[in-house]
Amino acid sequence: MELGMIGLGRMGGNMAQRLVIGGHRVVTYDQDTDAVTASADFGGEGAGSLEDMVSRLALPRAVWIMVPAGQPTEDIIDEITQLLSPGDAILDGGNANYKDTMRRGEKLAAQAIDFIDVGTSGGIWGLTEGYSLMVGGDETAVKRLEPIFHTLAPAPDKGYNRVGPIGAGHFTKMVHNGVEYGLMQAYAEGFELLAAKEDFNFDLPAIAQTWSHGSVVRSWLLDLAADALKEDPELESLESYVDDSGEGRWAVQESVDLAVPIPVITMSLQARFRSRQNQPFGGRLLAALRNQFGGHSVRKSG
Repeated sequence: MELGMIGLGRMGGNMAQRLVIGGHRVVTYDQDTDAVTASADFGGEGAGSLEDMVSRLALPRAVWIMVPAGQPTEDIIDEITQLLSPGDAILDGGNANYKDTMRRGEKLAAQAIDFIDVGTSGGIWGLTEGYSLMVGGDETAVKRLEPIFHTLAPAPDKGYNRVGPIGAGHFTKMVHNGVEYGLMQAYAEGFELLAAKEDFNFDLPAIAQTWSHGSVVRSWLLDLAADALKEDPELESLESYVDDSGEGRWAVQESVDLAVPIPVITMSLQARFRSRQNQPFGGRLLAALRNQFGGHSVRKSG
């Protein structure tokens, strides 16, 4: 098949390359002209503009968007829609809010353009290992593009699934990332507890490696933890500052809307908030209250 790929960052560029390796024709575009030029190294056909990219694709066209969620996605969809024809398809592989996806799908349906949301997981390793694809969209439209999904997935029969109608792919990816938050937090807490038991002088990289084989807690995330600890056992090169992306917040909000308790995911998100605070006000107020009601000692700042 042939595909237009908009966005050649760490994910988009590698996905385009995997598709070319798999025998597909990929016309690439990015605002970064250097990225477009570099795509020729793996066989991508660089386009100088969105108009140029669209003109090189045969009907019915398929255009995959890999740009940041929010306004960048909105702007690209608005712009590319003006260049497409009925029967063409837009695929959004970014981490968009599923409600935005449903709204966009309804708008594009009025123009007879298929919209497919693809929750995509695999990170920078996807080029060689393949991507997990959670696809939402019209069944017929998704079926037409299955050769693309089969190539991107780890295997034609593994790692790809149409999970439901438009919006279902991004909803599934939202939950996926919430689970990821919880798993990462559990590993972080476990290894912090091991590190705190100084009299045992635990070899954390060795323990991570041991858990990676045969243990019920083994996972790719644990493999990555083992690599990080091997490179820097004390993690002295890093600050305890953890950012969060929108999916974790959206998952927690959705749990409120549906009255579904997700305490692990919620607390893992809250832990990220706390990691970004220095001498948080709430902690200082707790100290003040203990001092006020019980005369407990406090540590003075400065």
